[in-house]
Amino acid sequence: MKNRKLKNQELNRKSKKEYLKSKKTPLILILDDIRSGHNVGSILRTADAFLLSKVYICGISPVPPHKEVMKTALGSNNSVDWEYKENIYDLITELKNNNCDIWSIEQAEKSTDLKNYSPNKNKLTAFVLGNEVFGVKQKIIDITGQVIEIPQEGTKHSINVSVVSGILCWDFYLKINV
Repeated sequence: MKNRKLKNQELNRKSKKEYLKSKKTPLILILDDIRSGHNVGSILRTADAFLLSKVYICGISPVPPHKEVMKTALGSNNSVDWEYKENIYDLITELKNNNCDIWSIEQAEKSTDLKNYSPNKNKLTAFVLGNEVFGVKQKIIDITGQVIEIPQEGTKHSINVSVVSGILCWDFYLKINV
């Protein structure tokens, strides 16, 4: 038996109205100084796929309607709740004051391996994703106090930030829906 590829109209995706009314996954992504609009747009699409609560775009990161963001977001910027915040430090402080569990995503001493990470199902969680070259700033790691690391076995020192967002969202979605 062959597997027939489904047509878009067979996928039974939510309308924008249904999406906006849907219960959201209790996860926020914080994008700090992401240089590439393609990465920002791709992350917005990932956020749409997993019904994330919010995406904060910070620092030098481009925002819609930036051409590169729009090219890869494919309209997800209209469904995902996103907001630009210039100052990530103020944002993290605000989220912490609202009892949000915040994790930096980085390679660091005493980091938690992603396979050993267990989300707190009673709290909203935020993951901080850093710049494509420099990663998450040390000061942000110090403020969050918690680091998740995705294990890597190859020769490269990092994974593309948009791919990281997909890995994290899928892992969180699976663990929160157990």
